[in-house]
Amino acid sequence: MHKLFKALINYFVRGLLVVLPLSTAIFLVFWTFATVDNALNLSDLLFFNPTNGKPMYIPGIGILSVILIVLLSGIIVTYLVTEPIKNWFNKWLNKLPLFKFIFSSVKDFTEAFVGEDKKLNEPVMVEDKNGFKRIGFLTQKNLTSFASADEVAVYFPFSYSFAGQVFIVHKDKIQYLDISAAQAMKFIISGGVGHV
Repeated sequence: MHKLFKALINYFVRGLLVVLPLSTAIFLVFWTFATVDNALNLSDLLFFNPTNGKPMYIPGIGILSVILIVLLSGIIVTYLVTEPIKNWFNKWLNKLPLFKFIFSSVKDFTEAFVGEDKKLNEPVMVEDKNGFKRIGFLTQKNLTSFASADEVAVYFPFSYSFAGQVFIVHKDKIQYLDISAAQAMKFIISGGVGHV
């Protein structure tokens, strides 16, 4: 009886290791899509049931509209936005300091992960004075405007979060890692339990 109970516990734990991450990932993806779709779905304002005249809710229209807006924005920026338009936009942005701060922060954060020059693409390891080592990403190699020429900026993300801290580190303390940025980020975000 004791062996059977132990085996059942073992099977339960193994099942939990499969079901919990899978169901959490599916739930988060579904919840994100459903939230975005509900917030941006205008189908009940645009479409009406011809038989009773009541508004019709069509699932997926909100997500589809976001994809189309992003795609259209990319096409417009690529082919129609010229240097004078960019200069006008930057001049307008400078008149709204709070909006400029939010816009530039979100833009920089987005560009760190996607875009032509991803900024979090050099994983490094830094050892502190106590002998502890931290994995981060080299973000700035030239800090001569406010720091020594021998110092660089390293961003250290927190585990289970996309927040983090930036430290100014001496170049001698940096050890470049022979892994991809995605592997390093997965290792950090997972609290060190993700395989590299």
